[in-house]
Amino acid sequence: MSSSGGISASGVAAGVSANRLLLATGMTGILSAGPASRPLDLRAAHAGSVEIDTALFNLAPQPDAAKALFAAARQAFESQPRACFAELPAIREAAEANGLALLGGPMLGALSHDGARVWVRTAKPAQVVVAVSSAGGEQRFGPVASTVGSDLTAVVPVTGLAPGTRHPYRVLVDGRPVPMPAGAAIATAPAPGAAGRMTIAFGADFHKTGLWNRPLLDRIRARGCAALLLLGDSAVDDRDNRVGLHRSDYLLRDLSPAWRDLAAAVPVYATWDDHDYFNNDKSGVPPRFTDHDRAEVRKVWTQNWNNPAYGLKDRDLGIFFHARLGPCDLIMLDTRSRRTAPGQPDSFLGAEQTRWLEQELAACTEPFVILAGGTMWSDSVSAGKDSWGVWDPPGRERLFSLIEAKRVGGVILLSGDRHGARVMRIRRPSGFTFWEFELGSLGGHAGPPAMGNQPELQPFGATGEPLFGECVIDTTAADPTATVRVVDPEGRERYQVTLARSQLTPGAK
Repeated sequence: MSSSGGISASGVAAGVSANRLLLATGMTGILSAGPASRPLDLRAAHAGSVEIDTALFNLAPQPDAAKALFAAARQAFESQPRACFAELPAIREAAEANGLALLGGPMLGALSHDGARVWVRTAKPAQVVVAVSSAGGEQRFGPVASTVGSDLTAVVPVTGLAPGTRHPYRVLVDGRPVPMPAGAAIATAPAPGAAGRMTIAFGADFHKTGLWNRPLLDRIRARGCAALLLLGDSAVDDRDNRVGLHRSDYLLRDLSPAWRDLAAAVPVYATWDDHDYFNNDKSGVPPRFTDHDRAEVRKVWTQNWNNPAYGLKDRDLGIFFHARLGPCDLIMLDTRSRRTAPGQPDSFLGAEQTRWLEQELAACTEPFVILAGGTMWSDSVSAGKDSWGVWDPPGRERLFSLIEAKRVGGVILLSGDRHGARVMRIRRPSGFTFWEFELGSLGGHAGPPAMGNQPELQPFGATGEPLFGECVIDTTAADPTATVRVVDPEGRERYQVTLARSQLTPGAK
C-alpha cells in the first residue's frame, strides 16, 4: 500500500515524514544525499538502496563486528540480487573474521503450553543446540543442523516444559555458546483448558523503518505479551523476484538490536502483504513474473520466519496456517500469493486456501478465533482498494455467512495494509456485528485519512504515528472476554474495548 494524504484523528498530518516520527521517539533518520538531506521515510524504505539500508542500520549503535558484516553482506547481495546466504563467501568471511557465529536470531515461534521453537541463522553450516533452564536444571534440545539447503537456518523444537512458566535459554553453535539478549526466555502458554489471562500483541506495516524504533518494540515486550502477530509489510520492501535482496532485508531486520531483543523473548507469528511479497498491490503471479518466482519468494519466506506451518506443505502452496495459541484458534491467511483475477470464484484466497479455511473454521475448539490477514476486511477506507470488498465480494460474503451459519464462536478480525490504526464494525443483515482491528501503524507511516466513509461504524482512527494493538484474552469468567487496546510507545492506551465472547458469536444470547 502506498501512502496518501489526509489528517489523522489525533491531529497528526498524514503527510508527516517518518523521519520526524523517528525523531519524536528519540531516533535519528536523515540520509545524506548530496547537497540536500533525505528523510528515512516510506519512500526511502521502498527504494532500499545500499546507502538507504546502511543508514537504517546505523539508526542504532552497532559494534564494529556487525558493521563489517552488514557492509560485506549488503554489497554482496547488491552484486548478486538472487543469491542465497550460503552462496556468498564474502558473508561467511566477514562473519568469521569478526567472530560472529550467528547472522540472525534467536527468534521464538510456535508457542505451546510446553515449549516453543527457536530459529537462528548461522554464519556457516553448523549444529545448533538450545539449552533451557528449568526447575530440574538445564535441558538441551537438538542438535539441529543449519545447512546450505536451509540457507543456514535451523529451527530447534523445545518441548516438555511446564505450562505457564518462564524459562531462560541460551544457544550453542557447534558446541560454543553465542551472545544472547539479556531477556531471552521462553514463557510457555497456559495448560489447555486452564482459566486465565493471555496478552497477544499485533500489528502491521513496520516497512523496515519501524523495526528500528526501540521505544515501540521495547514497549511491546514490556507489556508482557505472550506472542506478537505481524500482519504484513514487516521486513522486506519492494524486492519483487530479487530474492537475494529479500534475504538482505531480513539480515537488516536481524541486526536491529531492538528487534533481536524482542524476538528472543516474544514468539512471533507472521503473514505477508504486498510489499514483502513482491511490490505495491501485487498478488498472485504478477505480470512479467513467473510461477517459479512466486515459489522462490515463498521459499525465502519460510526460511526467514518461525511459523508453525506454511500453507499446504505437500504442494508448497501458500503461507497460511492454523495454530492453537493459548485460548485462541489462530488462523493467519495468505491474502496475496493465491489470488486470481477479480470476478473468478475464490479469487482473493484461491480455491485451495478457501476450502482449507472452511475446514479449519469447522475444527476450531478454543473460546476465541483470531482470523488475521494482511489486507482489510471492511470497505470504508480507500473504498476497499486492493482488499476483499473490491477483489472478491462474493467470497467474503460466503465466508461471513459460513461463520454465521456454523455459529463459530468468539471471532476477532485482524488486518493491516492501510497505514494507520483503525477499529471497524461490520454490520451484517443477520443483525450480527463483526469487529475488525486494523493496526497498520507499526512503522508510524502516514496513509489514507484516519476515518473512513462510515464513521458511525468506526470507533477509532489514527494515522501518521507508531501504534500497536494488544488483545487480552480473559477466560476466568463464564462468558470469556477479549479486551483490545491501541497502545503508543509511551504506553498510553489510546483506545480500549472489552467484548464478551457472546458478542463475538453469531446467534449467541
